[in-house]
Amino acid sequence: MVLALSLGRRGLGRVWPNPNVGCVIVAQGRIVGRGRTADGGRPHAETQALAQAGAQARGATAYVTLEPCAHHGRTPPCAEALVAAGVARVVVAAHDPDPRVAGRGIARLRVAGITVETGLMVDEARRDLSGFLSRIERGRPFVTLKLAASLDGRIATGTGESRWITGPRARARVHMMRARHDAVMVGGGTARADDPMLTVRGLGIERQPVRVVVSRRLDLPLDGALARSAATVPLWLCHETSVDAAPWTAQGAVSLPCTLANGQVDVSAALAALGEAGLTRVFCEGGAALAASLLAADLVDELALFTAGCAIGAEGTPALAAMGIDRLGNAPRLELAAQERVGADLMSLWRRPG
Repeated sequence: MVLALSLGRRGLGRVWPNPNVGCVIVAQGRIVGRGRTADGGRPHAETQALAQAGAQARGATAYVTLEPCAHHGRTPPCAEALVAAGVARVVVAAHDPDPRVAGRGIARLRVAGITVETGLMVDEARRDLSGFLSRIERGRPFVTLKLAASLDGRIATGTGESRWITGPRARARVHMMRARHDAVMVGGGTARADDPMLTVRGLGIERQPVRVVVSRRLDLPLDGALARSAATVPLWLCHETSVDAAPWTAQGAVSLPCTLANGQVDVSAALAALGEAGLTRVFCEGGAALAASLLAADLVDELALFTAGCAIGAEGTPALAAMGIDRLGNAPRLELAAQERVGADLMSLWRRPG
């Protein structure tokens, strides 16, 4: 199961809207097949592993990180494939809450006389599958918020200079994190100020994450880096419903009209729209207003904070915009999950409690 989980993690950011599943088939103490959900979501992990195992799958044990699917889509159900291959035993880490599956995969295996065991390394599996599970159970993607700030919590000087607060190794780590998410999201202010590409660079990766910009009025430069690349790298725009997005869709962008909350795009509605469109994992890189909105709405599942060993002072731009918190008891609370030195900087990983 450790190997199956490792295989599944290779699909992070590459298989949406499907889950990043891993599967290992063992016969007579020897691994005869292994697979993960392929890029784009198909073929599924079990199909890949069974194809590799061939006739050796008969009487074997399959270790799979998520309950095998039981519904007919573009491909036949994986539960049926395991039955047809003659597998004798299936060990499942996590149950699939998708209403099309939800126990039916396991039931189909047991009806066929296959021994099914569940719950092995379930916590690890649910962590790896958190994006898919969030989309099914909460109707929105799993959200990782990234902040890169000075010791005093500033993301830019008073003149707006922000490149670079953190060092090259921290920036390289951010590109690796982008690659493990389905989408990279920023607010309109960041898009206007930085003119970013929001792509994964330096890793030799061809499949790029979706670029998402949350901008109420879509007052973004039509001659900027995002617009120029909209036809070749996915660009999705969350904006007010009354805004004319035609100039952007003409360049290849996808328009996602959203309702407003407190005069800004409702981030809950935006994330619901992204989930409806199939995204399971979103990596938010700010800026301060969008980050504050997500935290205030309790929509941050994980926060990656890169802290640089410099101080900018009160005239600098704070990492978070105003959140309207007047009592400490109302402040969002996250739990420290890990800490690591990355070059000259410190990365702290904070997660939602529970």
